[in-house]
Amino acid sequence: MPPPTSRREVPSCWKWFFALLLQVAPVGCDQMRSVERITVRGSDTEVNLVFQLAEAYMARDSNVSISIAGGGSGVGIAALLNGKVDVANSSRPLKDKEIALARMRGIRPVAHVFAADALVVIVHPQTGVDSLTLEQLGRIYSGELRDWSAVGGRPGPISLYGRQSNSGTYVYFRDKVVGRDFSPALKQMNGTAQIVESVLRDPYAIGYVGLGYVVKADGSVREGIRIVRLKKDKRHPAVSPLDEAALRSGLYPLVRPLYQFTKGHPSGKLREFLQFEGSPLGQQIIRRNGYLPPWPELLQADFSSVSSPVEGHHF
Repeated sequence: MPPPTSRREVPSCWKWFFALLLQVAPVGCDQMRSVERITVRGSDTEVNLVFQLAEAYMARDSNVSISIAGGGSGVGIAALLNGKVDVANSSRPLKDKEIALARMRGIRPVAHVFAADALVVIVHPQTGVDSLTLEQLGRIYSGELRDWSAVGGRPGPISLYGRQSNSGTYVYFRDKVVGRDFSPALKQMNGTAQIVESVLRDPYAIGYVGLGYVVKADGSVREGIRIVRLKKDKRHPAVSPLDEAALRSGLYPLVRPLYQFTKGHPSGKLREFLQFEGSPLGQQIIRRNGYLPPWPELLQADFSSVSSPVEGHHF
């Protein structure tokens, strides 16, 4: 199995303040042809991956222009429900209040799962910690455990880094791991790259990021970062997210589907673009960026839990 590779990070200021317009410019008499425009906004976890997928798709079809923007899952979903975009990238399912708003506006969201992401916990090597249970991790991020010595590390205050509340990753980690409010001491970063850089600088740091942000092209972990092996509980072994078999089997506990929401079933170029994401080339791009193509068990488990009236679909 080839190791996941590092992702190209679009500068966070670009994600937040303007769309990345990817367009093959028409020339000569082709200027009169119709170009279908697709707008995508949302998850910062997905923005770099979807940027590259769109770039590859437009290299094959000059009759489409796709603009990509980040801002967080909540921002993308709000834009979709307000009629501002065609696709909402989201690293979480829709919330009940978003489903209610969609119903009130006569919108039937369709969830497309196009990739899977392993969320990994990283620490500075000087903490002396290389494995944690989910319970310990939750107690750390709730503020209940405040010193590394409480989990077998070197004595010193635990320095918490995470995402902002409009991030789907923030919601996923809170609901899946913490189970309550985050500690007030949490330092909320605008993007994943900022978490990585903070952990590199802070000898007491812990953060949560996507695997591709800390693994290089040759499969090695970025210098100055330690990936924490996780245990579901004390009875289970500590598992590394570098083990793809553990990700697929569910032994590694923090694997999540990545969504793209549309208003109803897509058609035209939008449908073709989403189909391209599931093609061999699309899946190659997904792997190259440190993600995994979705597998049947992941799709079945996810779509069986999708709340009505949200419909699940996979090309």
